[in-house]
Amino acid sequence: MKSSAHRTRRNFLKDLGVGSAALPFLSGLTSLNALRADGQTPPKRLVIMFSPNGTLPNAFWPGEDAGEESPLSLQPILEPLAAHRDQMLLLKGVHNKIRGDGDNHMRGMSCLLPATELLPGNIQGGSDTPAGWASGISIDQEIRNHLQASEATRTRFGSLEFGVAVPNRADPWTRMCYAGSDQPVAPIDDPGRMFQRLYGGAQDRKHLASILDHVRKDVRKVAPHISSEDKAFLEQHLQLVRRLEQDIVSAQTNTELQHPEPELDPDIELVNDNTPQISRMQIDLLVNALANDMTRVASLQFMRSVGQARMRWLNVEEGHHSLSHEPDSNQDAQDKLLRINQWFAGELAYLADQLGQIPEPGGAGGSLLDHTQIVWINELGKGNSHTLSNIPFVLLGGGGGFKNGRALDLGGVPHNRLWLSLAHAMGHDSLTTFGTAKYCVDGPLSLG
Repeated sequence: MKSSAHRTRRNFLKDLGVGSAALPFLSGLTSLNALRADGQTPPKRLVIMFSPNGTLPNAFWPGEDAGEESPLSLQPILEPLAAHRDQMLLLKGVHNKIRGDGDNHMRGMSCLLPATELLPGNIQGGSDTPAGWASGISIDQEIRNHLQASEATRTRFGSLEFGVAVPNRADPWTRMCYAGSDQPVAPIDDPGRMFQRLYGGAQDRKHLASILDHVRKDVRKVAPHISSEDKAFLEQHLQLVRRLEQDIVSAQTNTELQHPEPELDPDIELVNDNTPQISRMQIDLLVNALANDMTRVASLQFMRSVGQARMRWLNVEEGHHSLSHEPDSNQDAQDKLLRINQWFAGELAYLADQLGQIPEPGGAGGSLLDHTQIVWINELGKGNSHTLSNIPFVLLGGGGGFKNGRALDLGGVPHNRLWLSLAHAMGHDSLTTFGTAKYCVDGPLSLG
């Protein structure tokens, strides 16, 4: 049953003669949304960001003398995040203990967010047994379902799955989000397609009538009925969408800028240096969707497990996965892997910067970042050893209410307990286990 606030808002817009094309621009305005007005607690938001092929432990974790808990000192990989040091929580000693079929890359990727085993299947990886899809729902989708179950927290899109250079193939190395057992969720890695999903506009320049031109009359009808804060917010939204529209069309007509070339993914449409531009467009779209309350749960997947992206914009010609297999003594490979991982950290910093620049709507104080929990994940702890121990987890933002500005060594806990803590932090505190139940016997982690 729809709430009275929802009916009132819907009827109000209908009485003004506002068409459905304008709704994406109006959904985040607190003047029209009683559920977020009057100083009520701002919504909690979740973003999960993935990058592949493990990390460089010596360039990621604090020194051995840091102890079980220490103030956060940033090693080289995390230096791009220096401005957000006080908003970060770095977790060591969190292991993916899921075993069963599949190789470590497969289990690292497709068992990371579901935290349960892969189903039997015929997809062969490495020298291990073949496997299929994950046998359970992923933590982002579990939280999505919890939020969508209540009218007070329901959004137009329960979740949005963004991709950057994710190949057009479906296997346990390319999918991290699952709607349920044997139900992988494919990310959208084309900003044009994501823009179309959010705003419903065609991306063919020949037939493109700007979405803003379609909705401008409707926006003018609503403007006299909203606060000055919402007017400024709406104008910012309109300008951002105009810029995104232009950037997307420009990227689609520029044939010289392309995605990284993957050795194992010949069907990916784009082939080299457009990835940084596409990444920023996807992040802008993601932030815009959160700011306008189109969704409160999103994921951002860079490439895939075992991915062979050649990141030539970083002066790296070799495939990422091949580099990650080089021994620690290969200093050239270590230097290139450092640049790759620093680039991912820089994209996370850009995401945090954008969220931090937008005031929380509704006069609640703070920024979107203060009420958004970002979790940066990787399928392996270390690429050349394929270890599922010491998975690098970076938590950033205030959405979970965790105690930030520090590094914790948790001594080898199952990552199931981390996801249980995350679910509770997002208001889903009725959840008592997640994924494989035996790894949750000690309950959620204490991160407050």
